[in-house]
Amino acid sequence: MKAIVLNRQIESGIELVDLPIPAIGPGEALVRIKAAALNHRDEWCRQGQYANLRDGAIMGSDGAGIVEVVSPNVDSTWIGKEVIINPAINWGSNQAAQSKAFEVLGVPRNGTLSEYMVVPADRLVEKPVHLTWEEAAALPLAGVTAYRALIYQGQAQAGDQVLVTGFGGGVAQFAAQFSLALGAKLGVSSSRSSKLDHAKTMGASFAFNYLEADWVTKALETTGGFGLIIDGASGDAINNLTQVCKPGGKIVIYGATLGPPNRLEARRIFWNQLKIIGSTMGSDQDFSNMISFVKQHEIHPVIDQVFSLADTLKAFERMRAGDQLGKIVITL
Repeated sequence: MKAIVLNRQIESGIELVDLPIPAIGPGEALVRIKAAALNHRDEWCRQGQYANLRDGAIMGSDGAGIVEVVSPNVDSTWIGKEVIINPAINWGSNQAAQSKAFEVLGVPRNGTLSEYMVVPADRLVEKPVHLTWEEAAALPLAGVTAYRALIYQGQAQAGDQVLVTGFGGGVAQFAAQFSLALGAKLGVSSSRSSKLDHAKTMGASFAFNYLEADWVTKALETTGGFGLIIDGASGDAINNLTQVCKPGGKIVIYGATLGPPNRLEARRIFWNQLKIIGSTMGSDQDFSNMISFVKQHEIHPVIDQVFSLADTLKAFERMRAGDQLGKIVITL
């Protein structure tokens, strides 16, 4: 089978190789992957900026396909089913936070960027029938991260005024779609006018270019502030978010692409009774709830571009450039 593996000994950091189809063990299933999708995690692994890296490991956390074989102790009715793979491994029993054994599918554990993969059978979820293979592959990691941040941590409801920062990336895209499905009043921020325009066509009420020096002033003048902010950047920009967050509001942080803040204006946080909440990928319960939510509202993930497995390096380069609007998908 063909697969994309991590190889930090070559300039590209990844390579297309031929590997044997893996054998299954107890409690496992063999899935013929139809489509996979990239996340920033994959690019950070390629750049050597992630923990527990292992050259030779198959890349990719997102995938969808057809179950071909299951071990004898797994329900045989899975065979032939179209499935999405839950990439969260060993979350644990505590809904509030993941266990110390938690890991994400794809490096160091083999992932989804291969024609076949072996996965614990309890990671299989039936693919919603309204989704294409590309859409199904786009959903797992970013979808559950957005769902947990917005709905479990943020407790978003209809009528809430929600700001999603960095619109265009996978998690932000889903957070925006889920907000609209809930009936929230959506605001987004981005540095790209094309992405802001797209958000408006989706139904966003407010759109701000965060590179503009007066965007905070504009946001306060036009919205009066947001009760919930979903952010994946952190850095010093968090001090702008505390300004546009309403008193008593929440800022949920699921990532830190800008790194840690050099300073944090604590007075504004405590004086305005703000809640800053950390969030990651979700639990098995979050994943199940997210799939049900997507089915109920017939949400279609936004696909940026689709690449073949042979062109995976081009897909990674697009991820690195940050030009994508929605998810980058690889078909197999």
